[in-house]
Amino acid sequence: MSTKLIRTLFFYTFFFIFFLEGQALAANEAPIHIAADHMTSVEKDNTVVFTGDVDAKQDDVRIRTDEMTVHYTKADTGNNSSKQEVDKLICIGNVEVTRGEWLGTGREMTYFAKKRQVILTGNAKAWQDQNMVSGTKIIYYLDEGRSEVIGGRPSVTTGGNQGSGRVNMTIIQK
Repeated sequence: MSTKLIRTLFFYTFFFIFFLEGQALAANEAPIHIAADHMTSVEKDNTVVFTGDVDAKQDDVRIRTDEMTVHYTKADTGNNSSKQEVDKLICIGNVEVTRGEWLGTGREMTYFAKKRQVILTGNAKAWQDQNMVSGTKIIYYLDEGRSEVIGGRPSVTTGGNQGSGRVNMTIIQK
């Protein structure tokens, strides 16, 4: 990596950490640390887009993906000023979310900050220790430490041959 690229990446990472420092992902007040190859801030859309080997961490939650878009809102603080709060994260491509022993993967992920809810889609799978479950959609509730797996019907356009669309689970007994 060139020195200029490293400095630029450091600046944007520092900016983003400073920008969201103290901003809670809902109930969590810990800072969010994000590293990526590139960052673009679009103020008029209230978004920040990270691309290229994105690695985000807050406390014991870690998200890795190809692209992450952070959507934020401007909250009125009541004293004629406003601050930004994370509204949701949208991740596209090779998504991997970990929290403790829980691992979830998929092609896409949406995180809703107020609900503290992760939704994985696109070949969604989750592992707890050695056990694995897959489905059309996996919803992981961070505050409750539980997940919900939803199957689906086979697509008519694929002739229904892309799998049963049902929830599948593998349990490894020790």
